[in-house]
Parts: sequence; C-alpha cells; structure tokens
Amino acid sequence: MIVSSLQSAFAVEGIYWIIAAAFVAGIVRGFAGFGTAMIFLPIASQYLNPFAAIAALTVMDLVGPLPIVRSAWRDAHQKDLFRLIIGMIVILPFALWLLVQLDPVIFRYLVSGIALFMLIALLFGLRYRGTIRAKWVYLIGGCAGLTGGLTGVPGPPVILFYMASPHGPSVIRANNLLFLMAFDLAILVYFLFLDRLTLTMVITGIILILPIMVGNLIGTYFFDPQKEKMYRNVAYLVIAVSAISGLPFLH
Repeated sequence: MIVSSLQSAFAVEGIYWIIAAAFVAGIVRGFAGFGTAMIFLPIASQYLNPFAAIAALTVMDLVGPLPIVRSAWRDAHQKDLFRLIIGMIVILPFALWLLVQLDPVIFRYLVSGIALFMLIALLFGLRYRGTIRAKWVYLIGGCAGLTGGLTGVPGPPVILFYMASPHGPSVIRANNLLFLMAFDLAILVYFLFLDRLTLTMVITGIILILPIMVGNLIGTYFFDPQKEKMYRNVAYLVIAVSAISGLPFLH
C-alpha cells in the first residue's frame, strides 16, 4: 500500500513544480516567518484537489520548520500566540464544512484572490491604526481559522494583525511561524475526523518535507532583522508570481 501510494504521489502531474514551490516557500518562511501557503497553494492547487493540496501543505509544514521552532519559541509573544490558536480552533470546523461544499475551481480563485489581497494590503500598508485589545486577538485567530479552513491560507488575518502591533520583527516572525504550525496540526486532526486524509496525500506531504526544510534553513541562515525591508520585498514578489500563476483563467 505504501509503495503504491508513493508511486501515485510521484505520478501526480506537476509534482516537480509542487516540490519547487515547497522549496521556495520554505526559503521565504525562513526569513519572513510567513508566506508558505500563499506561495505553495496557488501552484499546488493547479495539480491537486483542495483537500489533497491542503493536506500536502499541512504534512510538510509540520516537519519543515522544526529546526527553527526552539529559537522561535524563545522570541514569541506567547499570550498572543495562545489567544490566536484558541480562536482558530473554534472556527476551523465551520470553515472545513464550507470547504466540502466548494467547487475546486472556486477554491483556486479564492486561494489566489486571498494571496493577492494580502499582497495589496502589505504593499499599501493597510492596517488597523487603533489599539488592539487582548480579547480582539481571539477574533483575529477565528478569522484565520475561517480563511485557513476554507482555502488553506490562515496567514493574512494574523499578518495584518501584526502589522498593527508594537512587536519587533523577531517576535512577529516567531509568532507567525508558531501559529501556522498550530494551524497545520489542528487541520490535520480535523481532516482525520472528517475522513478526508488518504495515504497518498500524506506521502505527497512527506516528499515535500526535505525541500521545505532545506528552504527554511537557508532562509533562517540569511535572516537579519536589519534587512527586514529587503526580505519583505522579496516575499511580496514571490507571493505575487505564485498567486497570479494560480488563477484558473490563465490555464
């Protein structure tokens, strides 16, 4: 069964594009702390159905960042992190119910649309200017659960939240990274509960672990808080290319 599933995974059309997307997404996440889903999913969803694309992302994402979890935990603002996770876990089941009803083509438009919206928000500095109270952080986590469960892209609400926060680059990077890992674990559990996880999906994700882990290590090695603007601009460019390439009407 494992051998046949492995063969099925490597027989997927575009598997090497998917592997390349995982590697590039790992590099960006290593130095920016975000962007994995926004880079990987627009490309992967061209070849995989929504559940398979999200499952592959989830499996590889749980293992890929492990080498940098300890340093991220030291830098994290843990109270905010737990609030975000609680809000996400509460809303995620409803979002996955919506995903079951969703047409795969609409899924691809949503994935690319959210990534492009996020890119525009980042480029033009769209952000909330007031004070963010602790109880609002739960709501932000819930919004991330909604976008994550529906499209596999939980990052935008959290990233926009941190754009308005007083935290420094290292804290923001750490909280983004750890929250996304928590989302991956939660959605994998929900997929198992919904009987939407197959061995081929898991093996596809396992195949992607090495490229995303290497990418993470490369990105982390070159991370320098003093060069935050340069890293951010590189991340924007990669997200734009991936999101536009994922739009169905271009294929």
